[in-house]
Amino acid sequence: MTEDAALPGKLDCETRAQLSHALRPILDTATDWASLGTLLKARGYVIAFRRGRLLVVDTFTGQALCTGSDVDRPLASLARRFGRPRLRAAPDGSTAAFA
Repeated sequence: MTEDAALPGKLDCETRAQLSHALRPILDTATDWASLGTLLKARGYVIAFRRGRLLVVDTFTGQALCTGSDVDRPLASLARRFGRPRLRAAPDGSTAAFA
């Protein structure tokens, strides 16, 4: 798998709208990184970090569905609200997980 294969493809307008409708309330309700992880996990998603981007990943398929920017909640805006996430880089150097 190439590095770009781990990132979601460009979303069409309808998919973007549906994901925004489902995910933005979760992203807006969370009070910190831990609560965001808990809220997403309850809905079947997890957060991943790849190539400097926050991804929302389906826990059943393991597929990255979208980036935070795709649903108008980029990593930078979440970091301003919650503080910088404490991450542990994977050996590949392009992925990370919460420390």
